[in-house]
Amino acid sequence: MADPETLRTCAVGLLTDDYYDNVDEFIEQAIDSGHDFVATPIVHPRYSRVLKSNDSTWQSNPVYDRNDLVVRKPNWADAIVGSLSNWLELDSSDPTARVNSELALKQELMWACHLGLFAVMTPPLPETSISNMARMINHSVSAMTVTQMWVRVAMDGSNKAWKQWNRFRGMAEHNPKISVALELPKELPQNETYLDTWFAEPIKAVIVPADIFISNNKGYPVLPKAHQAFVKKLMQRMHLQVIVTLAQTQLHASATPSSYQEYVHYLNRNLPELNDVDRFAAGYHDYLQAPLQPLMDNLDNSMYETFERDPIKYQEYEKAVYHALLDRVEHGSNYVSTIMVVGAGRGPLVNCCLRAAEKAERKVHLYALEKNPNAFVTLQNAKADVWQDRVTLVFADMRKWKPETKCDILVSELLGSFGDNELSPECLDGAQKFLKDDGISIPSSYTAYVSPLASSKLYNEVAAYKDLVHFETPYVVMFQQADELAPSKALWTFEHPNKAFDEPANNLHNTRYGKVSFEIAEDRIMHGIAGYFEAVLYKHVMISIHPDTHSPDMFSWFPIFFPVRTPVQVPRGSTVTLEFWRAGDAKKVWYEWSVEVERQDGSVSAITPIHNAGGRSYWVGL
Repeated sequence: MADPETLRTCAVGLLTDDYYDNVDEFIEQAIDSGHDFVATPIVHPRYSRVLKSNDSTWQSNPVYDRNDLVVRKPNWADAIVGSLSNWLELDSSDPTARVNSELALKQELMWACHLGLFAVMTPPLPETSISNMARMINHSVSAMTVTQMWVRVAMDGSNKAWKQWNRFRGMAEHNPKISVALELPKELPQNETYLDTWFAEPIKAVIVPADIFISNNKGYPVLPKAHQAFVKKLMQRMHLQVIVTLAQTQLHASATPSSYQEYVHYLNRNLPELNDVDRFAAGYHDYLQAPLQPLMDNLDNSMYETFERDPIKYQEYEKAVYHALLDRVEHGSNYVSTIMVVGAGRGPLVNCCLRAAEKAERKVHLYALEKNPNAFVTLQNAKADVWQDRVTLVFADMRKWKPETKCDILVSELLGSFGDNELSPECLDGAQKFLKDDGISIPSSYTAYVSPLASSKLYNEVAAYKDLVHFETPYVVMFQQADELAPSKALWTFEHPNKAFDEPANNLHNTRYGKVSFEIAEDRIMHGIAGYFEAVLYKHVMISIHPDTHSPDMFSWFPIFFPVRTPVQVPRGSTVTLEFWRAGDAKKVWYEWSVEVERQDGSVSAITPIHNAGGRSYWVGL
């Protein structure tokens, strides 16, 4: 797995709009002054003469004269971002200018790809018509295998620039080969939502103009605090490049050609220290993982080992058992409490219970129940080497085992990222018959939460499969390049033991329907739904991956992501309504979900199909 700190390291480039006769000399000077790459025009503006040309020979087979080029050789190809010509008129009303601009763009891109430049960047996205520009860029990137395409977007004090980018990428079919080079303004938006919106976008580079910097006490350039905070957040959440511009005059008294990149590198080296969750998640950010099928598949040893590395989860379980024992048995009593750990795995919960009993000074006897034959061998080793007569091992499926005695406390760790998505309700239905009438279940309840989510990265990851099945499958994901459109809300809750049913005849009592609505203040786009859970282990002892109550440093669960088949445009002031169903039959359980967007005037601007109808694409086997 990649070093987490390496993933946050940013290269720093130098942008120039000048047209150098000897661009190699400029690049060498930039590299010598500590820059990692440069962004420079590819073609000289003298070539703009072709815009009004009716030369059919050129139109049939465009060719450059050497003097029409700024970048003439591939010498520094891996250190150049080519700036596409700013004189192109792709959306001109003049047919000749428009057609010739298309030809000149194709020619420039072909030259950049021939040289092997690592990226090309458009001029700043215009505020006027961009439809033909989007059409041409979308068409052109299909042939670009090595060279990346960056669309330069000049951020403003509102979300006007984002809305124009959103139009552009919509017309370009949300093409995953098109990324953003975000240029920062002198004044960042005051509205945090406008800033947060960009965290869900495919940003490959951030352009920081020299005139944004201010002078510190010693006359060196530094960023204002608001810009510092935003740039550092981007560095933390995206693997991107930072580009500084070439100052035309001495803007800061003590500045040298290297001062701006040195400051950016300083910011990058001094990002907030990674917590345990971030270190564990390194390499898994925005990586789609299918949820577990716990009843159909047996976990392997490495999976158990990964789960057991989380000290926080087991610390809370131990605390829950400790308080349950204190409440249930008087101090000094000779009563031996029976604790059953169902789904014991390799035994971490058994150890929790034994430590809790020792701390509480209460007598206990444990049953460790496990259906995985491989994990059961590990349990036998632990019993022989450590637990001995304090623990009775049972090799059985908890839904079918019939114990000779009932327990005081039933302990399980069957929760999934959505709470119930790994069939905890169904498993505990079968196990609750082990409990005495006044017995305690740990956990005692868990609640699923949802929120509308923007993430072009996750949408493109799902879209890459090019089928319906993947758009109707939920994924376990550690969100990074993503942003919630609104704080999450509770969808449904399960409680244990379920006093209403002793041995239910079917699984209908575990079906659920939930409907929640969210007011969205600004124009946004939605790519899917984020899911979380919050669980009460015992009374005040909880574990949670809900953003507002997340158990500090707990990393056993990532959130869950429910995609939508087509990105949903959400106008300012709209209400987004999410509907969810937890359905099932005798053999499986599945989720269905849909989205509706209602404008302020009550009209419906978007409605999705119900995803995964009848469990056709995704289900969890009983």
